[in-house]
Amino acid sequence: MPTVGVKRDLLFKALGRTYTDEEFDELCFEFGLELDEITSEKEIISREQGDSKASGASDVILYKIDVPANRYDLLCLEGLVRGLQVFKNKLEAPRYRRVSPVSGEPQRLIITKETAAVRPHAVAAVLRNITFTQERYDSFIELQDKLHHNVCRKRSLVAIGTHDLDTVSGPFTYTAKPPGDISFKPLNQSKEYTATQLMSLYKTDSHLKHFLHIIEDKPLYPVIYDSNGIVLSMPPIINGDHTKISLKTKNVFVECTATDLTKAKIVLDMMVTMFSEYCAQPFTVEEAEVVYPDGKTCKYPELAYRKEKLSSEFINRKVGINESTEKIAQLLTKMCLRSEVTGVGDEIEVEIPPTRSDVIHACDIMEDAAMAFGFNNIPYTTPRTYTIANQFPVNKLTELLRQDLAAAGFTEALTFALCSKEDIADKLGKKISETGAIHIANPKTAEFQVARTTLLPGLLKTIAANRKMPLPLKLFEISDVVLKDDTKDVGARNSRRFCAVYYNKSPGFEVIHGLLDRTMQLLDVKPARGDGYHIQASDDSTFFPGRCAEIFVRGKSVGRLGVLHPDVVNRFELTMPCSALEMDIEPFLGHTAETTLSHNVPMQEVVKHKFPTRAEPPRAPSSRPTSTKTVFGDVSAAAGLKALNDFLADKSYMEGFAASQADVAMFDVIPSAPAATFCHLTRWYNHIKTFQRERDNLPLAERQFVLPDLTNDDEEDEDDDIDLFGSDDEAESAEADRIKEQRLAEYAAKKSKKPALIAKSSILLDVKPWDDETDMAELEARVRSVAMDGLLWGQSKLVPVGYGIKKLQIGCVVEDDKVGTDLLEEAITAFEEYVQSVDVAAFNKI
Repeated sequence: MPTVGVKRDLLFKALGRTYTDEEFDELCFEFGLELDEITSEKEIISREQGDSKASGASDVILYKIDVPANRYDLLCLEGLVRGLQVFKNKLEAPRYRRVSPVSGEPQRLIITKETAAVRPHAVAAVLRNITFTQERYDSFIELQDKLHHNVCRKRSLVAIGTHDLDTVSGPFTYTAKPPGDISFKPLNQSKEYTATQLMSLYKTDSHLKHFLHIIEDKPLYPVIYDSNGIVLSMPPIINGDHTKISLKTKNVFVECTATDLTKAKIVLDMMVTMFSEYCAQPFTVEEAEVVYPDGKTCKYPELAYRKEKLSSEFINRKVGINESTEKIAQLLTKMCLRSEVTGVGDEIEVEIPPTRSDVIHACDIMEDAAMAFGFNNIPYTTPRTYTIANQFPVNKLTELLRQDLAAAGFTEALTFALCSKEDIADKLGKKISETGAIHIANPKTAEFQVARTTLLPGLLKTIAANRKMPLPLKLFEISDVVLKDDTKDVGARNSRRFCAVYYNKSPGFEVIHGLLDRTMQLLDVKPARGDGYHIQASDDSTFFPGRCAEIFVRGKSVGRLGVLHPDVVNRFELTMPCSALEMDIEPFLGHTAETTLSHNVPMQEVVKHKFPTRAEPPRAPSSRPTSTKTVFGDVSAAAGLKALNDFLADKSYMEGFAASQADVAMFDVIPSAPAATFCHLTRWYNHIKTFQRERDNLPLAERQFVLPDLTNDDEEDEDDDIDLFGSDDEAESAEADRIKEQRLAEYAAKKSKKPALIAKSSILLDVKPWDDETDMAELEARVRSVAMDGLLWGQSKLVPVGYGIKKLQIGCVVEDDKVGTDLLEEAITAFEEYVQSVDVAAFNKI
C-alpha cells in the first residue's frame, strides 16, 4: 500500500480542527485508511542515514498514512482532506468542470507519427490562474512522484510533465528524434546537453537512473517542443529548465505521455482535480486539444462522470446489514459517490466522479457502503455453510515441536525474516555469493538487505541484546528461511528450519547434542545409519575446527551442529563460548507430521485401526442404542443438545483431529438430525454422517461420552424365587394369593432399600496461575474450598510449566448428574486474583 506523509499541523488546519493521535487513528480506520507511523523528517533521516545526516532536518510532526493502492485521489494532502471532510459531512463533494479558454483558442498538442514506436499517446490540460504557496507547491511535486511510482509504474506507462505556461507559446509538438539531435538545458542544470550526454550524466543520479532503461535502447527519443523550438521535456526522463514551475507560476501546462492511453487519462484527471481548488475559479480546468497523426482531435481532460444503478438489497445482502434504501444512498454520498433513490423499487443511482477511477464494478460501490457503515458496526452472523479446516502438516509439526522444545528448557525467540548481508555472510565467515541469498532491490535500511538463509544470526543477535541475563541462555526458533530455487515461478522457496543456541561459560556441546537426540526421539527417528539418524564430522567456517558435525537422516544431510568459531562469537559482540544446532524439519513431513507428540516415552502415539479380514467379515452397523444419556446430558432433550453444541464449537470431532468411534457412538444416540439453531452440532452431524460406510474401521475411542444403559437385571433374579403357581383348590388359591402378596411386599421393601446405581467420573484439572509470584498453597486452598453436592476432591501436585511458573494439577470424583466440568471451571475461575485458566487434563468414567 502507498504511504502518504503529511504534516500534522497543516492537516489539522485544513480539516478545521485538531485531533489527538488516537482520535485521528480512529478516523482513518473509519475511512478505510491506516495511520502507520507518527514521526518527523529528522527522525526518518536519523533512522535511515544516521544522526550526523539528520542535523538541521525539520522536527515537524509527520503522519504516515497507508492508503489503498487504487485510491489515487488520496495520495496528496488535498485529496485526503477533501475525502475526510465529505466523509464527516462537513463538505459536499465538489463538481469538476472542464472549461474553454476565456479568450482565444485552447492550447494544442500535436502528436507526430514518429512517436508510435516509443510512446504513442499524450494528453494535456491547463490549470489557469492557480496560486501556489510553499506547502501547495511541495504537495504538487509530491503527488507527481506518488503517481509515477504507483499507477504510472515508475514512468513506464505514463510520465507527467508540468510547465510554466507563461514561459512558452503553443501550439506544442510531441515528436521523436535521434538522441544526438535533441539538445536542451535540463531541469536544475547550468548548461545544455544532448540526449546522449544526459543518459551518461544521469547513470549516477540516485533518482533518475531508474528510468533510463525505458528509452535507453530506442533509436528515437520522445521530446516536446513549443512553437519556438524550446524543449519542454524529454519524457519520461527530465523536463527542461526553461519551463520550471516556481511559487510565482500562475498558469500550469500539464502533459502526460504514455504507452497506455487509459492510464494517461486517469493520471491527468488526478493531477488537475486535486489542485484545481487553488485556481481562480475553483474546481475548473481549462481544456487542451490533442491532435493525433491521423488528424483526429480530442479534448482533455475528460473529467467524465458516469452513473451506475444497483439495488439496496444487493448491498444489504453482500455486506450483511439491513438498512433502508435512503440510508444506503446517504452512506455512499459520504464516500464521494453522490447517490439518489430512483423510486423504482429499491434502486439507487450512483454518480461516480472522475476522481474515483477505482470504482469499476458494483462490488466496489458495495465496499464503500460497508466502509461508510463501519466494519465494526456490521453484526456478527453464523455462516450458513460449514467446512472442516485442516492445519498445514508443516505448521502442525512446528507447533508440536515448539511445545516439547520449550519443555526441554529452551526459550523460543522470533526474529526478523530480513537481515543484513553482513549477518549471513561476513559474520559467519562466509562469502555472500556462497549463501544464495535473495537480495532486496531497494532496501530502506542496512539492517534489511537480504532474506535470511539461516536462523542462526537472529538468535545470536537476540543473545547479544540480552547478555546481562543470567546464564545459561538457551534459545530456539522454528521459522522459515528463503532459498533460491529456479524451479519455482518466483525463483525462490521457503524452507522451515529449527535452530537452537546454548550460551554459557562452557560451550555446552553435550546440551545441544542432547537436544538433537530429544528432537529425533520426538520425531520417532532412531539413532542408526540407514533408516535412522547419525552425525558425522564436518568442516564449516562458522564452527570451531574439529567441533562441527553434519546431521544425516536416512542418508540425507539435514543440518549441522557444533561449537561456534570464536571469531563468529566476537563478531556478534559476545564474550562466552556458544554451541548451536540448525536443521531442516521438512524432510520429516509425511513420516510423523500427523502423529501426536507425547511427553512420555515412547514419543509416538500409535493408533491401531481394525480392518476386516476374510475370516472376520465386516460388522453390520449397530442399531441405535435405546439410551440417549451422555456426559452432556440427555441428547433427546434441548438442554443436552445445547451442551453438545457448545462442546463442538471449536472442535471438528469428539476427540483428536480425525473421526473415531467416539463420533460414531455419539452420532448413534442422537435421535434425529439436530435443529439448525445448533449450528456447530449440525455441522458435526452432517460431517459424521458421511462416514457411515467406513464407520466400523474408524479408530477406537479413548473416552466414553455415551453413558451405558443402567437397566438392572436383578428383578429377574429375584422373581425366580417367587412361586406364583398354586393348585386349583380355592383355599389353596387364596393361601397362594396371600403368600404371593406377602412376598411381593417384602420384595418391594427390599428393592426400595437397595441403593440406585450412581454414574461417577474421575476428573484431573490443570489450574494455571497468573505468574510465578502467585501463592500456590493459597491457590490450592481456594480450589479445595469449592464445595458441591456430589464433589469429592482428591490428590494434587505442582507441575512445572516454564519460566519458574508451576500449575496445580488436582484430581476429583464427581457424580455426573450433580456436577459438570463447566460448573467446576466456573467456580474455580471465580478466584480471579489467583487463577488464570482451568483445563480438563483427563476425564474417565468410573
